[in-house]
Amino acid sequence: MFESVEPLVAEHAELEAQMSDPALHSDAQRAKRVGQRYAELTAIVRTYERWQQLHQDLAAARELADDDDAFAEEARQLETSLAETAEELEHRLIPRDPSDDKNVIMEIKGGAGGEESALFAGDLFRMYSRYAEHHNWRLSVLDSTETALGGLKSITASIEAKGTPEPGTAPYALLKFEGGVHRVQRVPVTESQGRVHTSAAGVLVMPEAEDIDIEIHDNDLRIDVYRSSGPGGQSVNTTDSAVRITHEPTGVVVSCQNEKSQLQNKEQALRILRSRLFEAAQAEAQAEAEAERKSQVRTVDRSERVRTYNFPENRITDHRTGFKAHNLDLVLDGALDDVISSLVEADAAERMSAADN
Repeated sequence: MFESVEPLVAEHAELEAQMSDPALHSDAQRAKRVGQRYAELTAIVRTYERWQQLHQDLAAARELADDDDAFAEEARQLETSLAETAEELEHRLIPRDPSDDKNVIMEIKGGAGGEESALFAGDLFRMYSRYAEHHNWRLSVLDSTETALGGLKSITASIEAKGTPEPGTAPYALLKFEGGVHRVQRVPVTESQGRVHTSAAGVLVMPEAEDIDIEIHDNDLRIDVYRSSGPGGQSVNTTDSAVRITHEPTGVVVSCQNEKSQLQNKEQALRILRSRLFEAAQAEAQAEAEAERKSQVRTVDRSERVRTYNFPENRITDHRTGFKAHNLDLVLDGALDDVISSLVEADAAERMSAADN
């Protein structure tokens, strides 16, 4: 049982040796990849070692139970612990999304509903900001466009873990399920009759690509500069600091105006562009894989409405897993762990089922 773990134990030992070599740390990107893989395998190896020890302890307790009833009770306890550890190890061996250890580029845009949808987009951004704070992540706004009432037509932000996170706890591993259409039901601030309206905002979650993930050629880019502006077209500055980059082979367009200098805006725009292209390449590869096995993991389908926020009933409903809770006020303050856990567990079950088949 668990024979497949032995090659991982050997790989873990090899990585440990690499990490003790000073030469590794002269290459920051390679050192990061090795560190991430080492952390992933450490969780598996430690669980496997615990399973092996429990297996040995159980065999010894069963042998001694013939002469001492106290060992019979210990054997029963060890059987329970062994079964729990085996289940944990099986879960750790489920094929992972290779992007799970990455940081996130998140885009939120107001959708149907005019000013109300922009205000809701602002609420979603604050919700994810608070969630990031709870997880001690670093959130940075890369680009944003506000409305006159303080809502957000659109906002793009990066969410980064500090240090090397434990497997399954990096920003993308938890936030990737947030992509899709989020619907809100409430009385808008612009409603004079007290009627409940429905509007929506869109969320896009991309793994933040690194230079090693995707290559961008300078001659594939068209770069335009212009003056940034704020709500109502009011001039924010009088220099051409805003940057718009068009990736001509794909037609992807990215703009950034939040930074004060043209160079800074260009760097942020390239950061967003790289992640968009990486996401598109991933989506294409996933579509091909899905077509081959002729099945689809519904819990991570981002093309449909994913969640409803009902203010009159203080209720949040996730339409992919059926999760419901009447603590919308807490969720909007960043208490997203329960709803995200339901999605992580559903995805893990799908992956385990696919692996078994």
